[in-house]
Amino acid sequence: MVWATLAQTHASQAAARSGLNICEAVNGMFSRIDTLAHPANLVPYLQSLSVVWAVVFLIAGLICLLNGYRVYQPIIVISGLILGILAGYWLGEKINASQIVAGCLGLLLAVACFPLMKYAVAALGALAGAFIGANTWTSVAAAVGDARSAEAAAQNYWVGALIGLLVFGMLAFIVFKLSIIMFTTISGSTLVVLGAMALLLQIPAWREGITQRISAHAAIVPLLVFVPAVIGLILQGARHDSAPAKASG
Repeated sequence: MVWATLAQTHASQAAARSGLNICEAVNGMFSRIDTLAHPANLVPYLQSLSVVWAVVFLIAGLICLLNGYRVYQPIIVISGLILGILAGYWLGEKINASQIVAGCLGLLLAVACFPLMKYAVAALGALAGAFIGANTWTSVAAAVGDARSAEAAAQNYWVGALIGLLVFGMLAFIVFKLSIIMFTTISGSTLVVLGAMALLLQIPAWREGITQRISAHAAIVPLLVFVPAVIGLILQGARHDSAPAKASG
């Protein structure tokens, strides 16, 4: 399919580049919102991550996945900081001041999250919804129908992103707690899977086999993220539903 060929071309170009820093690697990984459904583009950037950053992804993801609601305020502030840094780095590259713009924008968004916590939750929840919607759309499109129809449907991934954006954005104002739990479980599961894959790709003997397996179908990586996210959603929901009962008892 055309989109797969383009992804592989982009991946080969990324693999040819050496010395990617963490901002370049993360911006490359999420250069498109349905990145999980394009493992050919994802793998080279995961290979560029050091073991230290892979472990950081894994630990941060587990915290968000299993205990995100309890510490959601620091998570929201840190998420704003990271998004600001990544966006600022990308914008700053155009004027050769990536570090300065990244630092300024990251600090601005992190500080803005404190007085605007509810709106920050809504914005991050909407982004998580767009991420879910886009990857689900592309994965389902690749799984249903022939190659030509799947390719045509995958090009409209923005439809799934828009649906997820609207649904999750409104959910934050209607069911605040559920919105936080869903955001932390989705982001946590994504970090856990990417960190685990990056660690496994550091082992030369396993690298080719893992790359072939996760690239076999567009739905494999989204499925790997979906399963732990649902487990985290159940665990966090059950834990916080039982908390009032324990307190009253």
